[in-house]
Amino acid sequence: MDDNAIKIPANAQQAIFAGGCFWCTEAVYERTDGVLKVESGYIGGDVPNPSYEQVCTGQTGHAEAIRVTFDPSTVGYEQLVRLHFASHDPTTLNRQGADVGTQYRSAIFTLDDEQQATAERVKAELDASGEYSRPIVTEITEATIFYPAENYHQNYYSRNSAAPYCQMVITPKLKKLGLADSAGRSPAP
Repeated sequence: MDDNAIKIPANAQQAIFAGGCFWCTEAVYERTDGVLKVESGYIGGDVPNPSYEQVCTGQTGHAEAIRVTFDPSTVGYEQLVRLHFASHDPTTLNRQGADVGTQYRSAIFTLDDEQQATAERVKAELDASGEYSRPIVTEITEATIFYPAENYHQNYYSRNSAAPYCQMVITPKLKKLGLADSAGRSPAP
């Protein structure tokens, strides 16, 4: 999403999610009503302003994550948390598909006590529901510094939807969530 093309209202809020490769999670939230902006980046580690190459080693402690700016009059934080759980496997520790390492962990980085309580409640409800055959391992923790990823990671799927990784991993995920048509395109607004 181009920052210059959207007007961020004064009541906009933010949320931070990690659920494997940030290209995948970014594509999901970019196609969600009420989401105004999605930014890929790194959070939860101990190296200031890490590079993609550093994070990929698994040695910095960072997770690939997205920072979502949303209009709470259109979509609520709880809806975004539920989408987070639905958009990846929250029962696998430090792994999503072929992506393995702490940088691919499932996590929700909360920005205030209300977000923390909501995320913990939704996780507990889903765990108790029996929807998942294994316990949810999603980490819910207070957000630390979010470092934006390099420009070539931003809006990755939108710019590279024909790339093999996008076709094999992201497009099927968008279809599963009802966020793409059979050709992988976003539904018309």
